[in-house]
Amino acid sequence: MNLEYFIAKRLITAKDYKSSISAPIIKIAISAIAIGMIMMIVSVATGIGLQQKIREKISAFNGHVIISNFDSNQSETTTAPISKNQDFYPKFNSVEGVSHIQATASKAGIIRTETAFEGIVFKGVGSDYKWDNIKEYLIAGKLPDYSKNVNQEVLLSQFLANRLNLKVGDTFNTFFMKEGENKLPNIRRFKITGIFNSGFQEFDATYIIGDIRHIQRINKWTPDQIGAFEVFVSDFDNIEAVGDQVYQKIGSTLDTKTIIEKYSYIFEWLQLFDFNIIIILIVMIVVATINMVVALLVLILERTQMIGILKALGSNNWSIRKIFLYNASYLILRGLFWGNLIGIVILLLQQYFGIVKLNPENYYVDQAPVYLNWGYIVLLNLLTIGVCFLVLLIPSYIITKISPVKAIRFD
Repeated sequence: MNLEYFIAKRLITAKDYKSSISAPIIKIAISAIAIGMIMMIVSVATGIGLQQKIREKISAFNGHVIISNFDSNQSETTTAPISKNQDFYPKFNSVEGVSHIQATASKAGIIRTETAFEGIVFKGVGSDYKWDNIKEYLIAGKLPDYSKNVNQEVLLSQFLANRLNLKVGDTFNTFFMKEGENKLPNIRRFKITGIFNSGFQEFDATYIIGDIRHIQRINKWTPDQIGAFEVFVSDFDNIEAVGDQVYQKIGSTLDTKTIIEKYSYIFEWLQLFDFNIIIILIVMIVVATINMVVALLVLILERTQMIGILKALGSNNWSIRKIFLYNASYLILRGLFWGNLIGIVILLLQQYFGIVKLNPENYYVDQAPVYLNWGYIVLLNLLTIGVCFLVLLIPSYIITKISPVKAIRFD
């Protein structure tokens, strides 16, 4: 029988234990650990969830690596075409980690209705376009089909649809400027087949998605001329390494840019979440350990006479310290149990019901996204247990300084 565990268990289950002076302090310590665990689980889940969601939105509309002409064009529109007849298209087999590649082109235009007008960028896509990335944001209508003949079907954002007072099934005129002065613009009439809402204001206020063959005809390109290639990688964490490999494999007249480079201001902002999460973890663990140290000291002082009797009976210091460490471990595990239970329930409620709403203009999402992973929850628990246990070894050292004679007389 483990004597130290047996004594610690009797202390925990004793009736006077619950009504002793240390009872409220113990409850505060358990509550501190529970609240700390809730804060850590929620902060990590929402922080990582927000990062992943924003990454998904940016890559859905841009790909992970963009291959374009090696020129000084900094606009969102295509000025000079590139040939679609490349060794890396339609399968980029020479670089490991590339999951898909698609051809696109873009051209600036103006949508004009009877009551309003809006400047837009028409993004042309073809039959190779990866619609799975956009399907998640489709709120009305259906996805267009560009696998057959050229058609007038387009996807319009909810933001533009509201500003132009348009809905699924409506048609509208779009004017595309010609190069050179004193030339009448090209006019195209499009039909809205679907409406999307990404929550990303920069995309929703700018892009409409249509058939790339319209841009080819307006610009008088051949069918094998496009504006750019969008490359998708299978693991976002390897995007920079894959981007470097892609650059090495393409021609000298082509250039590459990852979305981290294109939207550097967004990804720099996202990196701040990592720092904030670390600060929250440190603060919560420090608060939990301080409360546990106080609780352990109170337990030791409250059981001073018992310590003296055990020493008089021949128990060594480490044996007595183990009794109180077992006791403290019980309190830590109890706090972790409630913290994990409440934290996971909060995350599940947010995941399925979206209780906490966010302003998409500031956070690019309309509700707090959740990344629920059992791996990081287990690591947080192990980290908390490990740090608390190591710190509690220090106050338990006070037991070695207690004299049996003085302890037995202690009142």
